[in-house]
Amino acid sequence: MTDFDNQLATVTAPVVGILPAGPHNRITDVPGVKVGHVTLARGAIQTGVTVIYPHADDLFLNKVAAGASVINGFGKSTGLLQLQELGVIETPLALTNTFSVPIVAQAQIRQAIAANPKIGREWPTVNPLVLECNDGYLNDIQAMAVAETDYLNACANAAVSLEQGAVGAGRGMSSFGLKGGIGTASRIAQQEGSLAASAPDYIVGALVLSNFGKLRQLRVNGSMLGLDIKRRMALRAATRQPTPGIPEDSPDKGSIIIVLATDAPLDARQLRRLSLRAAAGLARTGSSFGHGSGDIAIAFAPVMRTGEQLHAVGAQPAPLHEVQLDPLFDAAAEATEQAIINSLWSASAVTGRDGNTRLSITDWLHD
Repeated sequence: MTDFDNQLATVTAPVVGILPAGPHNRITDVPGVKVGHVTLARGAIQTGVTVIYPHADDLFLNKVAAGASVINGFGKSTGLLQLQELGVIETPLALTNTFSVPIVAQAQIRQAIAANPKIGREWPTVNPLVLECNDGYLNDIQAMAVAETDYLNACANAAVSLEQGAVGAGRGMSSFGLKGGIGTASRIAQQEGSLAASAPDYIVGALVLSNFGKLRQLRVNGSMLGLDIKRRMALRAATRQPTPGIPEDSPDKGSIIIVLATDAPLDARQLRRLSLRAAAGLARTGSSFGHGSGDIAIAFAPVMRTGEQLHAVGAQPAPLHEVQLDPLFDAAAEATEQAIINSLWSASAVTGRDGNTRLSITDWLHD
């Protein structure tokens, strides 16, 4: 076996790319960012909520600069239109299943009003931000099991440390016919050459809700791992062992939500450009953004804030010059790729609705 084969066969995710990771290789390496989950795992109910806090202050009063890219728009998220127009986030960013978007958005609105009773009266309304993937293969999505309290509990659970895999919104998600879910990673962006002294090192962190892909297209560090797993599936089938997975002719109807955070001072326009580079990392894992796939990326910079009230926020740092952006683009692509790989290696097998099962990638690599 090669060193890479040995790396694949471990329970630790392979390291992809060439850039150094942040201190903990997660989105919360960006100062101020916290993540919380609530996981619902009871029989046919296999779903949950994940929330991302850009900072610890009141987000409605201290909005965070953000940008978004709709790589493929087959999705039912809420809040993207205003985010793209105004370039700010003003609630925690929430992830859940498709049919739970309305209840989570309602919970976000109630949460914001409780903190700021003038919302919708003396002040403007609040823009809830909820993004989704369809977990209906493993989860009884028609049960609409997620409640407002689940969102609030996920907020209460927000911390710098976070679980990955089949947790939170990722509980019922599938990727490449395997168990998918939540993954996170970070990369350090360093200026090079004549620009080496022009800016400090910055961190780009990524968190994904991974629910996409055809097995035969799965690539890890350029290796066609999906084809190898298909051969293992065929071998099990020949010996009449169960072989759960996506049939070869099944279209890619899944989705992925990618959230990027950075401590670099970027304005909303630059953050939109940064978010688009997540597509490069997504493509490296084998995605071609299928017709029925909802692929959305959001990037935010906690150091860049806008107050709800005039003069409520002090002076902001100047945005980076355009020629300084390339290292951050590289970091965004690589952190996204690594986060997807981490979501696969962190996920455990799940059985849910009607006995449907997704095995983890490590279940196939230990034959």
